Amino acid sequence: MNCRVLRMQLTVALLSGIFFAQAQHPDWALGPFVRPEGANPIISPNPKSTFFDPMSKQKVAWEASDVFNPGAVVKNNRIYVLYRGEDKSGMGIGKRTSRLGIAESNDGIHMKRSKKPILFPNEDSQKENEWPGGCEDPRIAVTEDGLYVMLYTQWNRKVARLAVATSRDLKNWTKHGPAFQKAHQGKFKDMFCKSGSVVTKIEGGKQVITRVKGKYMMYWGERFMNIATSDDLINWKPTLDARGQLDLVVKPRQGYFDSDMTECGPPAIMTDHGILVLYNGKNRGGDGRDTNYTANTYAAGQVLFDLNTPSKVIDRLDKPFFVPTESFEKSGQYPNGTVFIQGLTYFKDKWFLYYGCADSRVGVAIYDPRTTF
Repeated sequence: MNCRVLRMQLTVALLSGIFFAQAQHPDWALGPFVRPEGANPIISPNPKSTFFDPMSKQKVAWEASDVFNPGAVVKNNRIYVLYRGEDKSGMGIGKRTSRLGIAESNDGIHMKRSKKPILFPNEDSQKENEWPGGCEDPRIAVTEDGLYVMLYTQWNRKVARLAVATSRDLKNWTKHGPAFQKAHQGKFKDMFCKSGSVVTKIEGGKQVITRVKGKYMMYWGERFMNIATSDDLINWKPTLDARGQLDLVVKPRQGYFDSDMTECGPPAIMTDHGILVLYNGKNRGGDGRDTNYTANTYAAGQVLFDLNTPSKVIDRLDKPFFVPTESFEKSGQYPNGTVFIQGLTYFKDKWFLYYGCADSRVGVAIYDPRTTF
C-alpha cells in the first residue's frame, strides 16, 4: 500500500476516534482527556526515599511499596502533585502506613520529587486519628490569597475520617483535624468518611476556591455523594435532609459503571452550565453491575449540579469518560482495573488530570480545550 495513502487512512482513523470521543461528551462535560504518549506512570515507588519516622523512631522507606491517589495544584507557574506513598510495614489494603509526598513540574508531566514526605503521622494532636494507618488521598485547592487547603483521609486502622490541613507554601502544613468534628454536635465526627471535593472556579486564568450562595462548599463521600458547607474552610457542616440524615445527592446506579460506589474526585468546578463534579465510579462485582466493564473496575464519571440548587443533578454521564486501559492500570493492588482521579488543575490553558493507577502508580491525562479538528 502507498505510504501516503496509509498515513491518510491512519489520520482519518485517529480523527474519527477523537470526534467519536468528543461526541460522547455533552457541552457541559470536560474532555476528552488524553494520556501523553510514553509518559505514564509519572510517579512510581522509590525504595531509596527514606526519612526518620517520629512514630516508630527509625528510618523508614516511606514510599517503597506503592504510590497513588494524587492531588494537584498550581503555584508560581508550576504544578505541584501531592501523592500517597505506602511503606512496607504490612501486607494488604489498609495494612501499611501512608504518608504524603510532593513532586513539582514545569510541564505537568516530568516530575521532580522530594525525598521526604510533607504530611505524616507525628507526635501531634492528630496522632490518635492517624497512627498507625497514616495520611491518605489528598485533594487540594487554593484560595485567591494563596491559602492551600487540603482535604485528606486520616486512617488509624479503626475509622477513616475526612480531615483538613492548610499551608502557605505546600511544604509546611497545619493539621486542623476531622472536618466534621464540630458540626451537628459532633454527630458525624466518628463516621467513616472520605473524599472532599471543594468547589472552585476559573478566575483570571487561575483555579481558585469560591463560595456558593455565600458559603464555601464541597461534595464529599465514598459510597454516596453528599454536600457540606463552611465559613472558614476548616470546620464543615454536612447538609441534612428533612429526617436529619445525610442528604445523599448522588447514589450508585444499578447496571452502570458506578453501580457499587460514587466517590468524589478532584475539586469541583463552577462553570456557566452548573457545578461540575468529576468522580470515581466502582462497578459491582455481582448482579447489577455494568457488563461492559470488568467487575470491581474503578472508572471516572462526571455529574453536573444546578448553580441555584447545588443538590439538584442536572445531568450525569451514563458512560465513564476515563477507564483503565494500560497494563499498569490493571495490575498492582487493584488488578481488576483502576483509574482513581483526585487531582485536576488548570495549567497553561489546559486541564491536567492526575490519577492513581491500580493503587500502585501515579498517572496523568490532559484535556486541551483549544484543540479543534
